[in-house]
Amino acid sequence: MAIVPTRKTYGLLLAGGVVATLLTNFFGSPNRLAVAVLALLLFDGGVLAVMVWDGLRVKSRRASIKRDPLHRLSIGRDNPISLHGESSAAVYLRLYDNYPVGFEGTPMPLEVTLTGQETETITFTVNPKQRGDYAWGDLQIQQRSPLGLAWADWTVPAAETVAVYPDLIGLNQLSVKLALQATGTLKQKRRMGVGTEFAELREYGTGDDLRFVDWKATARLGQPLVRVLEPEREQTLLILLDRGRLMTAQVQGLTRFDWGMNAALSLALAGVSRGDRVGLGVFDRTLHTWMPPKGGRANFQQMLERLTPIEPVLEESDYLAAATHAAQQQHRRSLVVIITDLVDETASAELLSALARLRPRHLPFCITLRDPAIDRQAHQPTAQVDAAYQRAVALDLLSQREAAFARLKRRGVLVLDAPAHQISDPLVESYLRIKSQGKL
Repeated sequence: MAIVPTRKTYGLLLAGGVVATLLTNFFGSPNRLAVAVLALLLFDGGVLAVMVWDGLRVKSRRASIKRDPLHRLSIGRDNPISLHGESSAAVYLRLYDNYPVGFEGTPMPLEVTLTGQETETITFTVNPKQRGDYAWGDLQIQQRSPLGLAWADWTVPAAETVAVYPDLIGLNQLSVKLALQATGTLKQKRRMGVGTEFAELREYGTGDDLRFVDWKATARLGQPLVRVLEPEREQTLLILLDRGRLMTAQVQGLTRFDWGMNAALSLALAGVSRGDRVGLGVFDRTLHTWMPPKGGRANFQQMLERLTPIEPVLEESDYLAAATHAAQQQHRRSLVVIITDLVDETASAELLSALARLRPRHLPFCITLRDPAIDRQAHQPTAQVDAAYQRAVALDLLSQREAAFARLKRRGVLVLDAPAHQISDPLVESYLRIKSQGKL
């Protein structure tokens, strides 16, 4: 345990120097300098001795600090980290938790006062910007001594390796939302008037659509009954995630590929939650990863583990090869979702051709991850020449995107264009709407 002076101690030492200086100025003795130096040494020595004694007193009342085990962290999210502190008396601490240098997070040190009455929890957050495994360091504790003259400084061994995954926090929230929609009143509300599969008959209620009255059953039982429908299960969902050059761009602090991965996993979770068979491919110039369609949560967990280590590459993507492989592997009609981005109608001609060729056997769905900075630039009036030129470029890019989308829609391709950091929710909603409307 090291002992470090506090500001109070430095203040006392400074005050001793000031007093010694005054002594040399106001006393005319020929030995006044020697007397002042001797007085200063005695005073400072006394202060330092008391400081050491005060610091050593911490040992008998030293606080106990431990960190909760670090689970998998979510990229781009404020992940809560919990520390637990105990002490036999009220103490003041400065805590340094040495999280990885590349993480954004709560500034250190954490200044904490423990009351000494019960175990207290200290929470801070970290926000990693890249996936992977990282070394997390030890805890450094500084406890102020009873007289406030010293910091007792020691280290608590707590080093471990932490893994940064895609957005697990968002996936957990989505899982809860999907579970609520599938049960109780929310389930009944969702199923009435939508879907293709017959689920059950129930008594007619005020406000029910007369088109769903089962007249034969009504006549047979002598009371009005309505048919309850639900979306068809065990359909096939194929997700193709681009990891080529366009996906390496940074959007809102993460790569476009990271946002695409979060969206792909959200869609896969929704698919398995609704009883569909979900397959997934990651591609650039070649098909990097392929997981054939399967159902069940085990399939989703496998997707999560397989996707997490993958990074984007500076290569042009071969959309046609990826779409052709998906079509050859899956003869049953499927919803084929390609998550990518496009620049303009000319540069994205191959993407347009690949999606159009999936028709009519499959239902193609193009998801593009827009950069909100381009939107802001396009709609920000300016009088400066350079800014005006940049705005014109942004407006032209948006116009060309809209032209490409219009061409896709004319070919029977579904399109969803949204800011990259907000794509997951509208994508899941679009998928559920496609199922409820029986488009597959």
